[in-house]
Parts: sequence; C-alpha cells; structure tokens
Amino acid sequence: MIEVQARLKRKHFELEASLQLSQRVTAIYGPSGAGKSTLLSIIAGITQPDSGRIVVDGECLFDSQARINKPIHQRKIGLVFQEGRLFPHLTVEHNLSYALNFTPVQNQQFQLKKIVELLELEALLKQKPHQLSGGEKQRVALGRALLSSPRLLMLDEPLASLDDRLKNQILPFLKLVSTEINIPMIYISHSKKEIMQITDNLIDIQHGKVSCHLE
Repeated sequence: MIEVQARLKRKHFELEASLQLSQRVTAIYGPSGAGKSTLLSIIAGITQPDSGRIVVDGECLFDSQARINKPIHQRKIGLVFQEGRLFPHLTVEHNLSYALNFTPVQNQQFQLKKIVELLELEALLKQKPHQLSGGEKQRVALGRALLSSPRLLMLDEPLASLDDRLKNQILPFLKLVSTEINIPMIYISHSKKEIMQITDNLIDIQHGKVSCHLE
C-alpha cells in the first residue's frame, strides 16, 4: 500500500494530491506540466512538499506534522528517468553491480545474473554507455534500479526520448517486469496508448490535481 497526501505551492504551479495505491502497477497520466514528475519527485524525496504525509509499505517516509523526512537513500525507491543516467566511465556490468553496493547481501532481492537474463543484457555487459542505443540504456537503467532492491519502482517517462522503433523494443521488457517482478511500480507517461500496454490502473493529473482515480 502506498499512501500519498501532498501539497506544494510554487509561484506558477500548485500540486494537491491525495492517493491510496493498492495495485501493483499504477500509471500516472497527464500532459506536460500537469505535475506528474513533481509527484514522483515528492515520493522519492527529491522535492519536499509544503505539507503532507507519505507512507510506503507501512513505513512513514514523510510527515510534515510529525517532522519526519527520510532522506532519499533511506527510502529504498528505484528510479528510472527519461535518460538512463548511467555512469559513462563504467561498463554495463559495473553500472549494474554498482547498485548492489548499498544493500547487504542478505537483503538483496535479485542476483545480477537473474536481472541480466530477464532484461537480455548478456551481450552488452562489457560495453560502455556511449556504445548503447537509447533502448539499451533504458534496459540497463531498469536493471540497475531493480538491483538496488527497492520497495517501490518508479519510472518517469522512460520511453519519452525514444523513437517508435526503440519504444517497441523496450515495451516488452517493461511489461515483463510489471508481471514478473513482485515490486510495486508507478509508471509516469503522457501517452495513454503506452500506459495501457502495461496497466489499466490509471491516475489522471491535470493542472496539479488528481482529476480521475481508477483502481
């Protein structure tokens, strides 16, 4: 269960969200500037809301009244952005294994071998990010996020920077993760067609407000 109560006011933007997410995969849909990425950033701890409360898997990550604000690294949330944000000087194998450094072996949910097999990364392990296509980078970024053993996986427009050919290459992997990996997922996109290939559990955000919540 993921509970989010958050208010954030800026000069030209205001976000007000009240959500209870119980489905394993939830999509957040809306046009650019609607507040999708801001909501994700608040859950992850990158942006602090003016007020509210965030609870993930029974643990309170933020509570403005109780003055609780867990730092990013303690929230155990895996993030995948539009750009893969891989370490350019490391090989794919080392980008992936880097995520294992922050979780004790006994708490690691996945082995490197399993994720490599799941995302079909075997042929890429010795390459560096500049040698990869956009779709390959996103598969590596997804693998690295999973290897961090997150309690929640959040993907912020992971296909937005890809052309249709690359989108069609990586969508099957996203669907595979959504069905095979037992981790709650929040998927952000402005493409309803893309979302419906992964989940039919949809939250619509318009102008910083949740206008439709279907579960």
